[in-house]
Amino acid sequence: MRIRDAIAKVVERQDLTEAEARSALATIMDGQATPAQIAAFLTALRLKGETVGEILGFVRETRRRARRIHPRVDHLVDVCGTGGDAFTTFNISSTAAFVVAGAGGHVAKHGGRTYRHRSGSADVVEAMGINIEAPADVVERCIEQVGIGFLFAPLYHPAVKHAAAPRREIGFRTVLNVVSPLANPADAPNMLLGVYDAQLTEVVAQVMVELGLRRALVVHGDGMDELTTLGPSKISEVRDGAVRTYHVHPEDVGLARGVQEALAGGAPDENARIAAAILQGERGPRRDIVVLNAGAGLVAAGLAADLREGVARAQQAIDAGEAYDRLVRLRIMTRNGA
Repeated sequence: MRIRDAIAKVVERQDLTEAEARSALATIMDGQATPAQIAAFLTALRLKGETVGEILGFVRETRRRARRIHPRVDHLVDVCGTGGDAFTTFNISSTAAFVVAGAGGHVAKHGGRTYRHRSGSADVVEAMGINIEAPADVVERCIEQVGIGFLFAPLYHPAVKHAAAPRREIGFRTVLNVVSPLANPADAPNMLLGVYDAQLTEVVAQVMVELGLRRALVVHGDGMDELTTLGPSKISEVRDGAVRTYHVHPEDVGLARGVQEALAGGAPDENARIAAAILQGERGPRRDIVVLNAGAGLVAAGLAADLREGVARAQQAIDAGEAYDRLVRLRIMTRNGA
């Protein structure tokens, strides 16, 4: 499908088929669409609202072109957010990923630099001293031996580069915010994914069913692409090929309700200091939201029966020093290769 035809169809609020979506994205990834066409296409999709079929087509085309890794581990999971939410917090998911690893998970943490906020996952991980451009074989060994590896998205999805400038210039969240985490280069069968819009949880969960994910939690926390301690969170859980949606409050798992100001973040260096302090045992509202999300990551990985048990295991991993140990070891291994 030519990109101009795809734009015209979407502008008329008509849904693309999965095949049409794949074809349109292939045109972009082949460098055959202009920046103006890419921006128009992404904008029109956002205004119309993306369907399961459209997202599925984009993900499958992105996966087809990706550079892959194949870590030989159990409980492989990704813990990430789409970005593009209404808050500027510290990097909650990135911090939680180290806690999941410290509690026995194997995390294929996939991410890139920010388009909107001050610190994306790659920005903060790099500020922690980790080499985000470590070779793929080193990243594989990190996942297997340390329990966590960072997959810097541009290295594994080079074809997406053609959309980078238009995304940056339009400045708002697009379907590619959703597609990127679903195209994890390690094919993680389990996932905790925070989305920027509560209406997306069921849609994205259904995409995960079609992709064959084993266990996943798609979450939105009252404006945040995370589980939140500020109020209720919506969860669409994928399990055994079905989707179940429910809500959870921080009090349900023994955590205090927080305040937004306490979760504020800043530049990558500041967020790296916040993350390190949490992983080293600092208590308070920042730790609470991290263990809430890490607990959900452990549920998705099959290492906790429910969110309350996951939160308890996450707290234990921090208090035992295991979470911070994963940060130190990942820093060493990505810089030395062994």
